[in-house]
Amino acid sequence: MLNSSKPFEKLVIASHNKGKLKEIAALVTPFGIDVISAGDLGVAEPEETEDSFIGNALLKARASCQATGLPALADDSGLEVMALDRAPGIYSARWAGPERDFYAAMGEIERQMQAKGATDRTARFVCALALVYPDGREAVFEGEVRGQIVAEPRGSHGFGYDPIFVADGQSLTFGELDPAIKHAMSHRADAFAKFVSAILS
Repeated sequence: MLNSSKPFEKLVIASHNKGKLKEIAALVTPFGIDVISAGDLGVAEPEETEDSFIGNALLKARASCQATGLPALADDSGLEVMALDRAPGIYSARWAGPERDFYAAMGEIERQMQAKGATDRTARFVCALALVYPDGREAVFEGEVRGQIVAEPRGSHGFGYDPIFVADGQSLTFGELDPAIKHAMSHRADAFAKFVSAILS
């Protein structure tokens, strides 16, 4: 475990996804940390070659840390649909293609569900956070939120697969929920609570 005796004032967010950057910045900036994206610093996105969310998060954080000489925080997250053997999982972004067409990806999930005759719509969002320091220290945190997927996308808030995911205990999709309510219960919030407890508290 990383100890928190050496706080940082600037943190590179190892992501080029504007939706993720907005969510992560909102969670980190209240602690007085200046955040900057890897994209704004001209850091290329590394190829995600690992077979787990944590592995890919570490890969991205290490690349940004090495390129900038600053502490780097990376998120790797995705949607796991149980009836599809947890697909799209770590390939969640890739299902959306180079154009990041998540409506096409959501349509593909429903197409595969129909092709299998699947009635189990349970799913979960997973978020792995990796923090890497220039001195080689590393820490990882994983969060999740469980729920169900719906057949038709609903709502325009959030990003990615939010319009088809309804968290347990809710009736609205993440795409319909007020962003503040979603942020309080999301997989990213779960992982960040662990990050804050271990690193920033």
